[in-house]
Amino acid sequence: MFDEVKEYYGKILQNSSDLKTDACCTDTNMPDHLKQAMSKIHPEVAARYYGCGLVRPQQLENMRILDLGSGSGRDCYILAQLTGEDGFVLGVDMTDEQLAVANKHIDFHTEAFGYKKSNVAFKKGYIERLDELELADNSFDIIVSNCVINLSPDKESVLKEAYRVLKPGGELYFSDVYSDRRVPEHLVKDPVLYGECLSGALYWNDFQNLAKKCGFPDPRLVEDRPLIIDNTQIEKLIGHINFYSATYRLFKLEGLEPACEDYGQCVIYKGDIDHHEELFILDKHHHFEAGRHFPVCGNTWRMLQESRFKPHFEFYGDMSKHFGIFTDCGIVLPFDNDSTDKNNSGARGCC
Repeated sequence: MFDEVKEYYGKILQNSSDLKTDACCTDTNMPDHLKQAMSKIHPEVAARYYGCGLVRPQQLENMRILDLGSGSGRDCYILAQLTGEDGFVLGVDMTDEQLAVANKHIDFHTEAFGYKKSNVAFKKGYIERLDELELADNSFDIIVSNCVINLSPDKESVLKEAYRVLKPGGELYFSDVYSDRRVPEHLVKDPVLYGECLSGALYWNDFQNLAKKCGFPDPRLVEDRPLIIDNTQIEKLIGHINFYSATYRLFKLEGLEPACEDYGQCVIYKGDIDHHEELFILDKHHHFEAGRHFPVCGNTWRMLQESRFKPHFEFYGDMSKHFGIFTDCGIVLPFDNDSTDKNNSGARGCC
């Protein structure tokens, strides 16, 4: 599939208007600080953007960030502003045409950001084989990706390589496309469906199990939306399957438990992360209001206490006494469905 994807994103697609569905389109209200960052992006870079979400993890100052499937570099250049000049963003992509656009405008963005030197670089390579780029173990604070992992024919290798290069306590924060059932093999082989980020999508429960296998035992869903296939021909082929754009964060923390276990702990968010002073969102079910006690399970405690977020929280309790399961963790479709759901097949996850 590598050659087909290169052809689709390098030659067939020239800008986002060439897409046939909204799978590779961001349908999220952009916060003001990201709008300001976006205003400094070169128009050619912005025009060749094919993401499905906003890769916007909090607290990025001075971080080392890796973007898997960086394309024309739009997300890299936005993140480069959020890390500051002392941070660093590396984009990896396999498509020559996309890399040419990204590299062409490095000097433009360095000047637009007011930096003395660029804090962005791009490398040609495969996100399944980061070792070939000599990326060292434990070398990045954060990895992001935007509607790219679904295009990989070897998703397990992508997640394993991401785990390898992440620092302990780091996270893989990425948006991608998922399905509510496994996509039949004959549709996976369709180059248009694959290029449109549909037929390469993982069934959501297969993704969760794969993430756990690769060292991320507690995947956290941040946000999601159902996709609309506004194309009659594609709808006929694949319309019996529901697709979702979803953002997950996966923390590299050894020993996380497979369920939400209650140890009587709680945290208080201090409200001191830029652009998130009133509310810090860890995931879809953990929204921390500043100054308010918030009971958390052992895994959530560790995600906050053993990551870059530790200075921004007060922690109460420890792991010395276990009170049982924290909440009823049902295995159901975690994404929200609207009233147009064809199969009425999902419900919200409870934790």
